Amino acid sequence: MSDTLDLPVLSDAAVNAAGFVQEYVDPTLDLFEEIDRLKREKNAVLLAHYYQEPDIQDAADYIGDSLGLSREAAGTEADIIVFAGVHFMAETAKILNPEKTVILPDLHAGCSLADSCPPDAFAAFRAQHPDHIVISYINCSAAIKAQTDIICTSSNAEHIVRQIPEDQPIIFAPDRNLGRWLIKETGRDMVLWDGSCIVHEVFSEQELVRLKARHPEAPVLAHPECEEAVLRHADHIGSTSSIRRFATENPARSFIVATEAGILHQMQKDNPGKTLIPAPPDNGCACNDCPHMKLNTLEKLYLCLKHEKPTIEMDEAIRLRALQPIERMLVMSAGIK
Repeated sequence: MSDTLDLPVLSDAAVNAAGFVQEYVDPTLDLFEEIDRLKREKNAVLLAHYYQEPDIQDAADYIGDSLGLSREAAGTEADIIVFAGVHFMAETAKILNPEKTVILPDLHAGCSLADSCPPDAFAAFRAQHPDHIVISYINCSAAIKAQTDIICTSSNAEHIVRQIPEDQPIIFAPDRNLGRWLIKETGRDMVLWDGSCIVHEVFSEQELVRLKARHPEAPVLAHPECEEAVLRHADHIGSTSSIRRFATENPARSFIVATEAGILHQMQKDNPGKTLIPAPPDNGCACNDCPHMKLNTLEKLYLCLKHEKPTIEMDEAIRLRALQPIERMLVMSAGIK
């Protein structure tokens, strides 16, 4: 409970500056029980991404990738949406649910990929390609979504690109690695914004090759945000949900997994008899955790639900513009798992 400070609840301004509610949490509390009680009392739903810490995943009502989380956010009847993920994910929930309270355990839980695409710079980039439509990966800010024609996720990106007429030029943002993979898969010559995810860029091709040599029986499962040098060694490339599904359906007993290590928790629960080996990063560490995702903790989750803060707010004009490409995505990806 190292993130819980022995402080009284601060004012709204101070809470927002801190990024999370600061309050002493009784160490004898059963936080799982308390979170369940608060969810029932407040008609709240807890949505969590696969990259969250295991305790948060175990407390969640729904665990998924960005497409699944968007669908859940769009269809929920809860009054409060607690989003255990990063800021752009909670923003997406607010875009879809302006009348609901959307809270995030730590407002500083950002995203390196979203940060790599500043709105003003992207507007200038778009102006250089006025005849292009914009497909943006959901890992971007509301301000970028507001400049986008269609949002996609790693689950549906290929499916969406294939629906665009071949004579229509495309800008793809913000992830260059996902964009390069889509170009290879679809044959479309897209203009790419030069953004990337710090987690997926750090995998080491050299260490992966060595790991494959030690485990030749283990298929390599990789997220398309990985660098091309890593993807060329993959036996399966897909979203977190796709990676999870492949490990369950494939008869292999061992898998090498090249994405954020949080996914291993659900994969191991699905497959208790299988061996899951995290792909090695090139940073001297045996793991590959997203520092932004891991800012959320069970204590912060409990406190944000207790106090219904920090909340996600945004300009209504931006929200309405950002809503359109998300709604197009949901329609165009019908039937995609």
